[in-house]
Amino acid sequence: MTPAVDAVKASGVSYVLLSYEHDPRAPAYGVEAAEALGLDPDSVFKTLVAKVDGGLVVGIVPVTGQLDLKALAGAAGGRKAEMAPPAEAERATGYVVGGISPLGQKRRLPAVIDESALLLDTIHVSAGRRGLEIALAPDDLVRLTGATVAAIARA
Repeated sequence: MTPAVDAVKASGVSYVLLSYEHDPRAPAYGVEAAEALGLDPDSVFKTLVAKVDGGLVVGIVPVTGQLDLKALAGAAGGRKAEMAPPAEAERATGYVVGGISPLGQKRRLPAVIDESALLLDTIHVSAGRRGLEIALAPDDLVRLTGATVAAIARA
């Protein structure tokens, strides 16, 4: 399995693992996951790696929205944010882009989860590879990642 799944198993929290046949031609991996699994897209969250004042930070937002870099910077205690180059994100997390999980990262990065996650009973995030999602309670994800909760998504 993946380090993300191993981390959730080891934590003892309740989770469900969901898999689907990933299409490498899919224009948006998170939307593909929602459609393939028949999930409400607002419950599927993508994990994006950004640089805040030069340091890497993970932003976790619904696949239906975009990461607000200015809001992420503020939530992370910084002034300026930009998306991290894909190769840097992959090196730091140990996952490939499109399959980056907020869990079980090679180097645990500071994380910020959009506050909309707390309105849901269950959210879905990448389980560490394309075509594999993990469903768990938002509070459990916050606790397992040590994340800050803030308004970091925009439509």
